[in-house]
Amino acid sequence: MSNHYNDLIGDILESAGEKDNYKGKGMGKPLPKEYLQRDLFQNFQQKAKDAGYVPQWIKLRKEIAALLETATTEDEIKVINKKIKEYNSLCPTSLQKGMVQLTTLEKAKEIW
Repeated sequence: MSNHYNDLIGDILESAGEKDNYKGKGMGKPLPKEYLQRDLFQNFQQKAKDAGYVPQWIKLRKEIAALLETATTEDEIKVINKKIKEYNSLCPTSLQKGMVQLTTLEKAKEIW
């Protein structure tokens, strides 16, 4: 075996004389150039975005912003702060935000 990697299926096909004679050979499309220029995580992010996937922390951010618009009581602020704690545990560190108080509600609306 002269390959630098273990190609079990390739070895089986080659020993059977079928290496270049299988159904579908040559029918695949080549990978796009930009696919080869990105790393695995960047390709995953692009595929997830194309499929409509939205991370949980982004959904929470939108939910918190909507709750802030209608919040008027301390009980509502407690619910929002609970969601902010969850948001902070899921989002990148640089995007984490502080807790909200009734007195800082207007400022929080601008931030979120």
